[in-house]
Amino acid sequence: MTEYTDHHAPEGLRTRGTVIVVPGRGETRETYTRLGRRLAADAYRVRVVDAPDLDADDDLGSQLADFGARLAAAGDGTENGIVRPVVLVGADTGALAVAALVGAADTVTGLRPDAVVLAGLPGRTTGAVDAAGTWDDELDVRTSCPAHRGRLTDDTRVRRGALGESVPEALLAAAYGSEADIPALLLVGDADPLADHDAIVRTAKSLPRARLSAVRGGHHDVLNDLQHRSVAAEIVTFLETLRNELVPLIAVETSAW
Repeated sequence: MTEYTDHHAPEGLRTRGTVIVVPGRGETRETYTRLGRRLAADAYRVRVVDAPDLDADDDLGSQLADFGARLAAAGDGTENGIVRPVVLVGADTGALAVAALVGAADTVTGLRPDAVVLAGLPGRTTGAVDAAGTWDDELDVRTSCPAHRGRLTDDTRVRRGALGESVPEALLAAAYGSEADIPALLLVGDADPLADHDAIVRTAKSLPRARLSAVRGGHHDVLNDLQHRSVAAEIVTFLETLRNELVPLIAVETSAW
């Protein structure tokens, strides 16, 4: 079985960049089919990898090294070589792993991204879903989108109860303490009960080239929630701005709304 799920740009269009998506707790590559297709439609090569398995009992440095090597292999395996800019998109613990990895750039070798998108970063103190809760309870934390709820429910490889698993403190510290200087887009739902919103704001302000976008009514699965079209548009805007040396291509000069 392949280690990746690929989404290609429309035939005849020049690929504008490479996006590697890293899922979070309990998710599978199929969780990001909708997002992958949407970004690919705008001529970005999208590759979805498996969620990282980071164990609190193991050395974080070696785990990040393995994670970085896996991402490098995913990039090297794309057809005709990797097309830059390369952007890592992480969700939940996938976002923590991406943030920790780029923050450890001096000690961890592997794929060097040009930018990152960190979505649904879980917090230290607001991280647990009641392990005794029902699947509907977990879905309520994840999303209010009927299509996404159905995809998660129908995917037999989705690990139910995963959001109730604790996140390694070392990973949280590395992610929230990252000082990576590459451009970063942080996405958080303002109705996400797992997010430490104050910590995310502090982290965004501490990074030299970061933008924090809050999704109104968004839950934890902010990339796949009811607002997924607007979130995908925000990511594409970020990708296009990145290609233009972080100079926005559109600026609103006046508006009545």
